[in-house]
Amino acid sequence: MRYIVHVDHSKFFRKLMKIFLSELGLVTQGYDLGEEALDAVMSGDVSCVITGLELPDMNGETLISRLIAVAPSAMTIIVVTGSADDEARVKALEAMGVKATIQKAGDWKEKLREHF
Repeated sequence: MRYIVHVDHSKFFRKLMKIFLSELGLVTQGYDLGEEALDAVMSGDVSCVITGLELPDMNGETLISRLIAVAPSAMTIIVVTGSADDEARVKALEAMGVKATIQKAGDWKEKLREHF
């Protein structure tokens, strides 16, 4: 079964995301560390990675670069972040292969729902 990996430093937000995605009928596994997410991608049938930009062991850009290097091209990468990203950073992430960059502030659920 294909599933979604969610990596975020906030345990509360990982729990909230798991509940939200399960309401959409999606199976998800949450991780605190980028390395854990990479291991899951390499050992499982992951269809999507949702990541924050600030992780305890690496920044989001590093994780995304490493994901792109090891993941199948069909895998979707979405960034959900609490930081106020400037337009240049969002464009750089999209150029790396990120499908969407969504702010936690506001209606992140509705914006995320558009991709599932």
